[in-house]
Amino acid sequence: MKEFGYDRPTEVEAALRSVAGDGARFLGGGTNLVDLMKSGVESPRRLVDVRFLPLAGISATTDGGLLLGATATNSDIAAHVEVRRRYPALSQAILAGASGQLRNMATAAGNLLQRTRCAYFADPAEPCNRRSPGTGCGALTGEHHNHAILDWTESCVATHPSDMAVALALFDADVHYRTPGTSGTVPFARFYRPVGDTPHEETMLPEHALITGITLAPVTPALRSRYRKVRERASYAFATVSLAAALELDGDRIADVRLAFGGVAARPWRARTAERLLRGGPATPELFRAAADAELSAARPLRDNAYKVALARNLVPAVLADLADAGNR
Repeated sequence: MKEFGYDRPTEVEAALRSVAGDGARFLGGGTNLVDLMKSGVESPRRLVDVRFLPLAGISATTDGGLLLGATATNSDIAAHVEVRRRYPALSQAILAGASGQLRNMATAAGNLLQRTRCAYFADPAEPCNRRSPGTGCGALTGEHHNHAILDWTESCVATHPSDMAVALALFDADVHYRTPGTSGTVPFARFYRPVGDTPHEETMLPEHALITGITLAPVTPALRSRYRKVRERASYAFATVSLAAALELDGDRIADVRLAFGGVAARPWRARTAERLLRGGPATPELFRAAADAELSAARPLRDNAYKVALARNLVPAVLADLADAGNR
């Protein structure tokens, strides 16, 4: 490993000053960045440890939502009583995402900023536009059975690895940040950039931005949610396909519905087409299947991952049927 500097500020302004130089990076739990440093994918000159900043709280917002501090650990978020009560899909997604040891270290902000687990990205000897722009995408014609089926381009066919981010997409989260002299908010729906021709530009955050928190929009008590993950082994593994779903019924009609896929694109995939078809309709298996078909009509599977389309298509009616049954009890 190359030598690097290390700062441990206790105030946000000090952290922003420390990261402003060339080659500096913020360090949260280190569960992703440190691995990438060991493999040579990342080589920051200085790490600015943000774990001692006053950003670990979880609290109610004035409009009835919930604020997750940027350095709150995944374990603390998953176990929080209000997350479990009002946003259960978020708690379920975090618990499905990693072992207890990793959840105890990983932070909310770090989870959003983790890099793809594509093997070509992780190996500096392989071509990867996300790691080294202009070198090509090795996965496009290589090993890609667990890569994207939606919204990919010839520049990159990798998927985003986060389970937590899929649930945040479901709950219309906002990401708050600070830079030297400014502050801002990015709606989660626009937080991740489309792949396009620049897959190395992954988020809408400005340079040297420090995420300070994530707010979840308020939800009605009748909105039930669930996260289901299909993976290649029963123990902790990245999603082959996952689905975060929320459903609110008015009698036998769908008053509100939200769907977000993981494992199918370079960002969490909010299934807006399916939602429009479902909202206001009857909570029937036939409509659930039709909505899944409509959403996945845009899928473009690669040579070896067409099976993901069938997985995603089957997840939608299965999870929605469970939520509808729970809502009618």
